[in-house]
This record gives sequence, structure tokens and C-alpha cells, in this order.
Amino acid sequence: MGHELNVREMLLDDMPLRIDYLRNAPPHLLDLMGVDSAKLPEPDAWLAVYEEDFQRPIETRKYYGVTWELDGTPIGFSSIDRIQFGDHAYMHLHIVDPDRRGSGHGAEFVRMSVSVFFEVFGFERLLSEPNAFNTAPNRTLQKAGFKYVSTQHRSPGPLNFVQTTNLWVLGSGVPKV
Repeated sequence: MGHELNVREMLLDDMPLRIDYLRNAPPHLLDLMGVDSAKLPEPDAWLAVYEEDFQRPIETRKYYGVTWELDGTPIGFSSIDRIQFGDHAYMHLHIVDPDRRGSGHGAEFVRMSVSVFFEVFGFERLLSEPNAFNTAPNRTLQKAGFKYVSTQHRSPGPLNFVQTTNLWVLGSGVPKV
């Protein structure tokens, strides 16, 4: 029997799923994602950042996301940041339900998410920069049609420690970063 996959815009009410996932992740998972637990904001402060961002017009948003649902139940999300409206953003992908990881649905969720991001933001390209040693997102991005660009040693975001990352792109060209 097949499963029903759905991707919908992430609502402010969905933000606790995202916040709790990262704040409650075991240390080995944070390390694999390249997240520095000391850089994670307190839940109320983090939610306030999202509340403020949700008030902005879509063209000036700092963050945007979609919730991944399997048979009507949220199991993960994809989010974008470093958004340059009409040009590019950096995409993140997470299956928050550990029992659903490795189920083979990730690439389809990513393809569905990409469609939403391109439609809403008019992007020419999407980039993703997972930890090079985190096999699951790297494999998922490749299956979803992203092309490998390079491997770098850097901190890819404000919540991350310096690490080795793989840069992936979907669309035309790579912006200067």
C-alpha cells in the first residue's frame, strides 16, 4: 500500500516542531548535522524571531519553510534561508521522526519542496550545504536532481561549527558567496 506524501507551507504553529527537533536532538545527531548546541537560541526567543519574520512580506522574509506530511502526519520539513528573492536561497532538509528516516521518501519530499520554493520565490537556483559526512542528505539531494559543486571547510550558518560541507545546486549556475 502506498503512502500519501504532502508538502505544505510551514505555518507559525509548526515552528515548535522545528525548534523542538533541534533543541532536543541527541548530541550525535547535532554533530552529524554540524549544529553547535551552544548556538541554539532559547525556544521563546527563537519563536519570537519566526513570529517577526512571518509579519514580513514574502519578498523580504529571512526564512521560509514547508512541512512534510506522510499520511497526514508531519514527519519533517524543508526550510530556506539566505534568501535572495528571484535568485537563490540555501535549503535545509530534515526528517524529524527517526522511525521515518531511511524510508525512501526524502528525495520526493525534496522535489516537492523545491517546486514550492521556486514558485513562491521565483528562484533561478537552490543551494544546499550539508555536512559532507552526513550521508543521508547528500544522497537525498543527488537523488532529487541536485548537482554536486564542491567540498569546503567552513561554517555554513549561524548555528553551525566549522566543518567540511558539500555544496549542491539545482538550477542555473552558482551565485558568488
